[in-house]
Amino acid sequence: MLVNYKSILNSSDIQLKSFKILSIWFGINRWSIKSGGVIFCICALISSCITLTPETTADKTVTTIVTEPAAANTQVVAAADFNLLGRISIQNRNERFSGSFRWQHLAISDEILLFTPLGQAVAEITKDQEGVRLITSKLEAFYAADVESLTEEILGWRLPLSGLQYWIQGTHSPVTAAEKDLDDKNQVIAIRQDGWKIQFNSYAPAQLNQIPLPRTLDLVFENLRIRLVVDDWKAE
Repeated sequence: MLVNYKSILNSSDIQLKSFKILSIWFGINRWSIKSGGVIFCICALISSCITLTPETTADKTVTTIVTEPAAANTQVVAAADFNLLGRISIQNRNERFSGSFRWQHLAISDEILLFTPLGQAVAEITKDQEGVRLITSKLEAFYAADVESLTEEILGWRLPLSGLQYWIQGTHSPVTAAEKDLDDKNQVIAIRQDGWKIQFNSYAPAQLNQIPLPRTLDLVFENLRIRLVVDDWKAE
């Protein structure tokens, strides 16, 4: 159940300063679909992996790995901290949106700011130890147990934050089962998890002592399509 507080909140609570000072260029590339040969490999969390001979096409070889969720008594590895700026495009049966976003992820909290193409604030989404909160441009505050249900109810589309904090870094969430497609350079090009299909279209150049991080990715869930373009990566 969502709780709506329509009273105007003070600036110390919602920190909307960043709404006014942050304006990000944007533009959405065309959707692209990658295809290739597939080979299946089933792996437990800590076990050997049986690999068949990969199927090779004219341009690439794809290896598919199936991972199992972490055991109940195993501590889940948290997603690494990051701070990024990017562009976002949303499309489903009822909603179309494009603009920019800022996302700060820490081990104990997330803060996501959404902006229109002109840089105007759309929403601030916050997740911390107290729960999930969404503040609209009208300064209305909504609360719920998880980000997906809250964004779907208020914005008209769901944001899969629990998985996206891993997918945005080019890996799968260890909480649930997943399928990963790797290219011949052992780089993840697709993930299928929790009903979502994530396609990695390009990676940013690798920084010193860091692995390459995704730059453009497409997320598909039923009739919902989300494209993310990361313009500035600051991995912690």
